[in-house]
Amino acid sequence: MRRTILLVEDEESLISFLQTELKFEDYAVIVARDGKEALTDYTSKSRQINLILLDWMLPKLDGLEVMRRIRRHDDVPIIMMTARDYVGDKVAGLDNGADDYITKPFEIEELLARIRVALRRDKKQNNASQTSYKIADLLLDTKSRQVRRAGKVIQLTQREYDLLLSLIKHKEETLTRDELLNLVWGVDFQGQLNIVDVYIRYLRNKIDFENKPLIHTVRGVGYTLRDDNVNEKKEK
Repeated sequence: MRRTILLVEDEESLISFLQTELKFEDYAVIVARDGKEALTDYTSKSRQINLILLDWMLPKLDGLEVMRRIRRHDDVPIIMMTARDYVGDKVAGLDNGADDYITKPFEIEELLARIRVALRRDKKQNNASQTSYKIADLLLDTKSRQVRRAGKVIQLTQREYDLLLSLIKHKEETLTRDELLNLVWGVDFQGQLNIVDVYIRYLRNKIDFENKPLIHTVRGVGYTLRDDNVNEKKEK
């Protein structure tokens, strides 16, 4: 699945440079140019953000305050970028929740290496905490990348697997088409929005039973993965 980076920076030349380099490395990039915009983007798109590149000196809210607020809710990897190279500043950044710290100006190869390390570390932590997901008789194992329903192995394409993984990670929640598009295809996907509906149909044909569907349409909103049989039992 394509990784998404929230780039929080107010220097236009650096934004342009980093966007180009990150997209070349196949990262999707969301740009925020001040602290308040960063928090807005984080709040609305936190499900798809895998890492935050955060400048310290920002308009409206500085990077340290942005990081403090994010850390109240999320342990998403954060790399601080700043021209401040005093040891005390580095300590303050790390003590307030930064995973790493890089001083401007920096070589892009060093930043990319730090990003890879932070994402690998985060992936290992996520894998250690949960490697399988289950709803009703549907089981998805991320280690073997195997999907079963009622004990039967179901063959999925990579895109179908990524879509199902996004749904099952947020089971019982309603994900909008835009959220699914960003999670599975990336925030800068240029194709048609109905690609989500097309792949939902592919998934339904493979994992849903006629009398026990798990993928449900929330009209006018998007899709949810839930077991209605469990809800019916609770109501009785």
